[in-house]
Amino acid sequence: MAVNIAIKKLTSITSSSATKLRASIGRPLWKILTFSPADDTISPKKIISASVEKGTLYVAYGSRFLSRIKIKGVKEYSFEENRYPQPESLASSLALAINEFGASGADVTLSIPKAWAIIKTAEFPATVKENLSDAVSYELDRLTPFSPENAFYDFKMLRESSGKLTILTMAAKFDLVKPYIDALKEKGVTVSRVTVNLSGIGTLYRYIDKEKDFIYIELKEDGYEGALFLEGSVTGAFTGSFSTSPIPSLVRGGEGGGEESKINTIMTEIAPFVATVKKHGKTLQIIVLLKDKSSTLKELLKLQINLPVRILNEKDIKTRFSLPNKEIPGAAIGGVLESLWPKANGLNLLKKGYHDIQKTPVAFTIILIILIIAMWILYMIAPLRIEGKRLEEIDRQIMMRKEEVRKIEALKKEIDSLNNEITTINNFKENRPMTLNILKELTSLLPKTAWLTRARITASTVEIEGYASSASMLLPKLEASNYFKKAEFASPTFRDARMNADRFNIKMEIEGIKKDEGEVPKNENK
Repeated sequence: MAVNIAIKKLTSITSSSATKLRASIGRPLWKILTFSPADDTISPKKIISASVEKGTLYVAYGSRFLSRIKIKGVKEYSFEENRYPQPESLASSLALAINEFGASGADVTLSIPKAWAIIKTAEFPATVKENLSDAVSYELDRLTPFSPENAFYDFKMLRESSGKLTILTMAAKFDLVKPYIDALKEKGVTVSRVTVNLSGIGTLYRYIDKEKDFIYIELKEDGYEGALFLEGSVTGAFTGSFSTSPIPSLVRGGEGGGEESKINTIMTEIAPFVATVKKHGKTLQIIVLLKDKSSTLKELLKLQINLPVRILNEKDIKTRFSLPNKEIPGAAIGGVLESLWPKANGLNLLKKGYHDIQKTPVAFTIILIILIIAMWILYMIAPLRIEGKRLEEIDRQIMMRKEEVRKIEALKKEIDSLNNEITTINNFKENRPMTLNILKELTSLLPKTAWLTRARITASTVEIEGYASSASMLLPKLEASNYFKKAEFASPTFRDARMNADRFNIKMEIEGIKKDEGEVPKNENK
């Protein structure tokens, strides 16, 4: 039984070690071998992102070089209030912005309002995973009000569990977006990406806060807009306007009734999303972009929403990207990030659900293999000749140094003989402490009130006689020495009245000396 347990433990340790080895060595090595100079992490790129909003067009210009993303400028163009800009007006403004930025040749992202798009999540059986694009296209009219022919759409798989695939689908009506694309094309501007404002905003705050699961809420004086983001993807969205009818307030003596009504509306909107997140056992943060200037609304948000709340303002974005002190287009900057940040994993409605299968780049691997084969062939052609010349040179060097080697060997023998003699002398000195060292040790150990009348030092013992104010105090001092051991009185001590001191006779052994080395006296002092 114990053997089986030990075998299982050994197998488990071996398996885990192999997995760690593959993770720590295999994957980085494979990344190096399949690395492409066109990889998103290093390839330079420029992006113009245009965010369409009511009465306004926001434009952001950004670039990426060696993984560093920089927002180079932002612009704002105003149109008729509470109405979206017409395609021709938008195209003219965007062409002007590209010219002012000096961004000709940059890819263009068009970020459309949430009101123009439908965002849905749906479940598909795992069996359609290999043909997911066709399955989404076939089911699009069931998931959204649009058919594949009259819609711009895209999707991505959020998760796979229990034999089901959870798919996020985003779609916009073809006839609503196509006029803007055509108007821009007439101005010489080709749109390479179409996304939704909310998606860009989610990418922006995920880039700033590194949070993947959160509810984003943008509060204005007359309305609100928001979305639930799980694993960085929009999984649900909401939008609406606040009721203008006042509701009596319960705080501040009746003030702020409108704020309480707004909070109740927001709580009703996010309740299903909070329940969804709790169902998946995830923690959730509320990120609020507060464009309403009311301080009461800010405090009520923190008090009534029973979740961590972060109140953002545009200074957060300005500080992060070193932008000028004016209104910051979050959706436009998010559109730039979706195109430049490899981790954004955003959707492009122009793709209509069809994603190119990325081929593993093998150019670098092929170059390495060719170099290795060339080196191997070169090594196989001339190994014997190289080794033959090396052996000839070694023989020549040996013949030249034979006489020197003989002299060196003779010197080595002489050195060994001298080393043996030195070792013998050193051992003799170390095994038998010198008399002078012993006397020096006695001098340092004995107190000033003690003096010797006689000292006898043999090969292994020391005897001392003399007077001390207290003879009993001498034994502990002698025992503590590194030179002596077994210190004891050789004869009884007695008090000499004339000398007013104890007369003592102490015998002790020298530390490290064997008894069978004899007791031949070495020196005697009186």
